[in-house]
Amino acid sequence: MTETILANASLVLPGEVIRGSLRMAEGKIAAIDSGGAVAKGAIDCGGDLVAPGLIELHTDNLERHIQPRPKVDWPHAAAIIAHDAELASVGITTVFDALRVGSIVTSNTNYGEYARALATEILALRAENALRISHFLHLRAEIVSLTLIDELNSFGPDDRVGIVSLMDHTPGQRQFRDIRKLADYMIGKHGMSEAAFAAHVAEQQDVSARIGAVHEAAAVAAARRFGAVLASHDDTTAQQVAVSAGHGVHFAEFPTTVEAAAACHAHGIKVMMGAPNLIRGGSHSGNVSARALAEAGLLDIVSSDYVPSALLSAALMLGDLWGDMARAIATVTRAPAEATGLTDRGRLEVGARADVIRLHRIGQAAALRGTWVQGRRVG
Repeated sequence: MTETILANASLVLPGEVIRGSLRMAEGKIAAIDSGGAVAKGAIDCGGDLVAPGLIELHTDNLERHIQPRPKVDWPHAAAIIAHDAELASVGITTVFDALRVGSIVTSNTNYGEYARALATEILALRAENALRISHFLHLRAEIVSLTLIDELNSFGPDDRVGIVSLMDHTPGQRQFRDIRKLADYMIGKHGMSEAAFAAHVAEQQDVSARIGAVHEAAAVAAARRFGAVLASHDDTTAQQVAVSAGHGVHFAEFPTTVEAAAACHAHGIKVMMGAPNLIRGGSHSGNVSARALAEAGLLDIVSSDYVPSALLSAALMLGDLWGDMARAIATVTRAPAEATGLTDRGRLEVGARADVIRLHRIGQAAALRGTWVQGRRVG
């Protein structure tokens, strides 16, 4: 591998930002030196921020490439490669591709099985070195589903499953505790009538009552079998968080209330919120804002959710809000790495993976000027 030196940069180190240079060699960070000197052959960054590559734990971006329009199924290899390239272009160097396991087929909805086949395609492209960044799997276990256990059983320890999240979309609970919010979503997206929506709610509530607890236990057991970490999703109450803690949940995706976020911290569970929530100034579902949690000291990890470029922009916003850019960048680098047990990345330290980004700040926007994965430039 060739050696790359990024000099005269604002290096975002654990706990501080310093002017210095960083040398990458043999896929790792080989040296970090302070000062603005630019050695022969080095890249003069002119004060640009140089930070660890971003780590994305929950993104719906692949779905957008697989189905760019309703009922349009795009060729999967091309879609996965385009998704991978897009993430590299916005500074994401490690992604946990979120795939739903557990079909939801009722008289009015049809979210069929797809995760196993798509996972096989992702892993095959990775084996062929067709992808620019590091890919793991995030299985989103739909508790209110008749097929969850069978779908989970199609995965094993060799499938790079890094996260299993417990998804309970029972109408009247968690994200959709306000059923009218769910009605706005389902009627608006699927064109349901009020009668069809009422039938959907009744069917989902019936499934939850009959097998929800069994499926939750099965998903927890599957995570252990895969060697994956557990995440909760849309915790709303302290009681729900206590259940999550009992399962051994590592981090909470998008808690919907301050009560739930505070309870997560009390149980040692890291709190993750969506970058679009922070940038837009609030939740599109009417739940707690990411900014409110950040101001309360209850925000640990940020996810791009459905806008990949939002991840870096959100980190810059947090840097301004907290007056601490190192702390802010950690929410999209070191904190997600630690939450998922990735000890080799997420920080600029000698010996760590050379997953590195260079960016020039333009207000609250970031102009990315380079992405390196294991020392190789990919964007």
